[in-house]
Amino acid sequence: MKLSEFKYAVTAEFGDSYGRVVVRDLVLPGLGGRSAQQAIDDGVRPRDVWAALCEATDVPPERRSGVGLPSPRE
Repeated sequence: MKLSEFKYAVTAEFGDSYGRVVVRDLVLPGLGGRSAQQAIDDGVRPRDVWAALCEATDVPPERRSGVGLPSPRE
């Protein structure tokens, strides 16, 4: 997942305004207590950040590949 795909998935799942808040402010246990933005700034792969964000916000499994994006091949 590219950073642009991560941003698209966040916006599609949470909306533009709330998506920005979630990425900036939500502390994600799966990322060592960092926000999604902090993790990305620290070099964590966007796919891993997206997975942690989905887990923390209970995104249904069928939407965890990113809304409107193909399923990952990993």
